[in-house]
Amino acid sequence: MLRHCSLLLLLCGAQLLSISSALPFEQKGFWDFALDSLENGGMMTMMRDQEEGSAIEEIPSPDVPTCPFGCHCQYRVVQCSDLGLREVPKNIPSDTRLLDLQNNHITELKENDFKGLTNLYALSVRNNRISKVHPKAFAPLKNMKKLYFSKNLLTTIPKNLPASLVELRIHENQIKKVAAGTFKGLGNMHCIEMGANPIQNSGFEPGAFKGLKLNYLRISEAKLTGVPKDLPESLHELYLDHNQIQAVELEDLSRYKNLNRLGLGFNHIRNIEKGSLSFLPMLRELHLDNNRLTSVPQGLASLKYLQVVYLHSNNIRQVGVDDFCPRGFGMKRTYYNGISLFDNPVNYWEVQPATFRCVNDRFAIQFGNYKK
Repeated sequence: MLRHCSLLLLLCGAQLLSISSALPFEQKGFWDFALDSLENGGMMTMMRDQEEGSAIEEIPSPDVPTCPFGCHCQYRVVQCSDLGLREVPKNIPSDTRLLDLQNNHITELKENDFKGLTNLYALSVRNNRISKVHPKAFAPLKNMKKLYFSKNLLTTIPKNLPASLVELRIHENQIKKVAAGTFKGLGNMHCIEMGANPIQNSGFEPGAFKGLKLNYLRISEAKLTGVPKDLPESLHELYLDHNQIQAVELEDLSRYKNLNRLGLGFNHIRNIEKGSLSFLPMLRELHLDNNRLTSVPQGLASLKYLQVVYLHSNNIRQVGVDDFCPRGFGMKRTYYNGISLFDNPVNYWEVQPATFRCVNDRFAIQFGNYKK
């Protein structure tokens, strides 16, 4: 009996030992989603190599830089978010590809903060208190493609951004001016998100966007009273919603022949000058909801590729039979997938069925009820 009890205690002790040697819980964070494939397929491959004796882990030499204190470093991703940092940490590994510094208290980017990080692909300093950037702060980042700078205290766009930059998100700052030549040398840039800045039309100097070949530009939630002049002709998507734009004049859209999506919702637009939309032959989606239009804009029927039109929450009282569809057969290349007209003082029973002869499905038309 005593021998059986001793054996039972020995087994229990072995179980406790195996439990106590389990790895601690690790909280997933920003950019970890990009590592799933490495953690799954990559780890299995590494384990298989170790079994075959071809991938024996070497002990790092003392001169290899360590991970900054409090940060998490794995697969060339350095995650230093939510640490209460007041400056960019030291000893960031030189092979870092993704550097996450968001949700801290950093107030300034200094000249040598990113020294040696020539392999950096993406940098996030989102949601800090940065108001000052040294002109040479980004000089080492010769291969950086993405910069996330939203929710800071910048009053101007930083100078000398890397020529390799493809995407810049700098919304929710205090930017009031974009000077001429701000984006000089940034011919690779495709996307700029700069909404929620207190910038007016006069804040864009002539030539502010010169040299850019953007596909996407958003200047929402600003203080614009009209469509800004001289935006890049290459644009495919332009969003100017949540501003104070009063009207769309004839020359406002004349440059944007490649535009696919135009967002003008939540403005004060009362009038769209006749012929304005004819400059947008490739337009597929148009947002004009939550404005002060009293009629359907002229020219929609001539847009061969237009598929989605948001006109809800305006003051439209009448819809004509030719407002959306051309009369000639085969003139429209794609049918509508969505037309929203709800929350307008129009009696839907007075609209002729032929009005929507080029709509893909009857469920694509949204009238709804009008509320005064």
